[in-house]
Amino acid sequence: MKHKDYYNDQYIQVFSEKLAFVMPNFNSELFAQNLIGKLDDKELFARFDSIVDAMLQSMGDDYSKNVQAFFHLLGPELKEAKGMFNFGWWLWPVSRYVERYGNENWELSLSFLKELTKRFTGEYAIRPLLKEHGAEVMEELIIWTKDKNVHVRRLASEGVRIRLPWSQKLFVALDEFDKYSTILTNLKDDPEKFVQKSVGNNLNDLYKEAPEKAKIIIAQWEKTGHSKAQEWIIKHGMRNQD
Repeated sequence: MKHKDYYNDQYIQVFSEKLAFVMPNFNSELFAQNLIGKLDDKELFARFDSIVDAMLQSMGDDYSKNVQAFFHLLGPELKEAKGMFNFGWWLWPVSRYVERYGNENWELSLSFLKELTKRFTGEYAIRPLLKEHGAEVMEELIIWTKDKNVHVRRLASEGVRIRLPWSQKLFVALDEFDKYSTILTNLKDDPEKFVQKSVGNNLNDLYKEAPEKAKIIIAQWEKTGHSKAQEWIIKHGMRNQD
């Protein structure tokens, strides 16, 4: 099954029930009317946006109130360190809603994404927050690098990538380089491959845009010795270098 086909009429019915459970005033009938039978000809992100548009009509436009309800929607945390395509697909329209409107209350959005990423990815939804409030969000991500939850640590890295797949380039890594360097440095010895891969991909992205800055980070790391994690991250980050 293609990714887009997951978001079909059956999904809409189940998702509507979940939303109605945490939002007593949610208009399930209108939600279904706007979506049932109307997604088949749309690609993946067009389906997300259609769902988000229907959500807006059915739950109202009070962003903060809606996100507060979403906290109760999430369910149990993931117990394993695995990628975003293993679990949590049903939450992507929620993430898309935050991606589109999160700057209406960026601090609440950031708090929500810390919880969302324990169930599904927040790597796309966090990028508009970084674009508008780069310094403040990066300060919080530095704290996240020390979190006990592997998904939170991974989002601290993955969200700030310059060249995140399926996303526009984001240059907060260059605009807030000292904070960016701190994030990667705090994670350079992370024991989880899930995090290591993200840090390595950050370095790889950085080499493509500002290789001298990637070399600065690696040179600083080399002054403090070599862990196996760090060596793997550097090798992964330099995989496209001659």
